[in-house]
Amino acid sequence: MHKRKELLRVILAVSLIIVGITHFAVPQPYVKIVPPQLPYPLGLVYLSGFYEILGGIGLLVPPVSQAAAWGVILLFIAVFPANINQAVNHIKIENIPYSDSIWFQVIRLPLQAVLIAWAWWYTQPSDREIQASLIPREWKWYADVDE
Repeated sequence: MHKRKELLRVILAVSLIIVGITHFAVPQPYVKIVPPQLPYPLGLVYLSGFYEILGGIGLLVPPVSQAAAWGVILLFIAVFPANINQAVNHIKIENIPYSDSIWFQVIRLPLQAVLIAWAWWYTQPSDREIQASLIPREWKWYADVDE
């Protein structure tokens, strides 16, 4: 169970980092779904991308991984209005097939709850001896840090 949890931690972290990078590399699809009531859509896209990258890295740094998981949950909640906006207004995103279809939206909106639950799993204490980490195991300075 622990190995699977840590494999899934890496998958979530890498996914967040990749998606965060795309917020900078190709921001227009994200700008397109920002609710029109919000100011500075491009700035919000960059900000959410920054926090996705930061959260993904944080999940892989044991001393801060629980705090990072809470931050990722807050990020998933914060970007949910953009997902709702996309669904309500049937906004098509280029290069994502069927992104304006009702079926895409039926799946996409509840997926946010799955992502929140996935991140919540990492708010719980982990065994640091087996926790996936960007910090080499030889650097034991973090092993004594309390959760």
